[in-house]
Amino acid sequence: MSTSAADPADADGFLAVDSGGSGLRVVAGTAGRGVLGLRTSREPVRTGARGIDPGHLMEQLVPMARALAAETGVRRPRVVVVGAAGLATLGDGLRDELPAALARELGTRTVALAADAVTAYAGALGPRPGAVVAAGTGLIAIGTDLTRWRRADGWGHLLGDCGGGAWIGRAGLEAALRAHDGRDGGSARLLARAEEQFGPVSGLPGVLYPRPDRPAVLASFAPQVAAACADGDPVAADVMRAAARHMADSAAAVCPRAEGALVAVTGGLLKLGDALVAPLEEELAKRLPHARRVVAEGDPLDGSVRVATGLATGSLTLPGDEAMLWVTTAPES
Repeated sequence: MSTSAADPADADGFLAVDSGGSGLRVVAGTAGRGVLGLRTSREPVRTGARGIDPGHLMEQLVPMARALAAETGVRRPRVVVVGAAGLATLGDGLRDELPAALARELGTRTVALAADAVTAYAGALGPRPGAVVAAGTGLIAIGTDLTRWRRADGWGHLLGDCGGGAWIGRAGLEAALRAHDGRDGGSARLLARAEEQFGPVSGLPGVLYPRPDRPAVLASFAPQVAAACADGDPVAADVMRAAARHMADSAAAVCPRAEGALVAVTGGLLKLGDALVAPLEEELAKRLPHARRVVAEGDPLDGSVRVATGLATGSLTLPGDEAMLWVTTAPES
């Protein structure tokens, strides 16, 4: 995604938002000229009793939108698309309050709320049938035949996210503890790496369990598992192969069965390199022989832009769904 110089004549356009655990990214643009400006915030939107906090989102979004308006000329965005982590289960407050708040503050008529998996899909594949695996600290797969959405996993580090960064890190630490105890299935190499990163593993429960960011702490050990795999550790290699199988399982659960469906993988977990990517390519080819593996074209913010452009031009073909992609338009006054 690139930005271009502002044109004061561009008075109608869109805002596209990516809201996740690392904060907000917001772009302003028009359907004809694309993205014109970008603003970021490192403060994640809070969640509360009603889920994602619409007031806190607006507190951050409105000043960013006004700064972008001054820069780009997009002063009354007719379309606002918010891609938000956790929308499927935590989006009631946003659906209830955000359209009226955006109309009041920014003059917006059309509001779309999208799960971050949907914006990841739109950024990776656009309006084409297929499946996308979004793999970072957690893991979720989403697919569509352009008539409905299907999702698999994304259940969090205690119940699922199988094959994600936290899952890999936890499996690697389990292997380290097995070696410490003298149990079968342990890895002395992972034990050494765990103690280098966390200190004596006898103290690992005290380091890990009280932390509110346990998934991120677990995921921080995933690069060590990948490095041990690359060094020839068979236990680490088994962990990475198992992660690849889980990822392919989730992709297969959501991918359309029609010949020529596309499959893409996106997210920071790909930075683990060949230790994960090589077995993943093998597993995807085995589980989805009818699908074509492609490189993701963009990220979730690019996906929000694509949804916004489609709504602005009336050409959006991705399916609507209250939990996954919810769109509302106020009547003309």
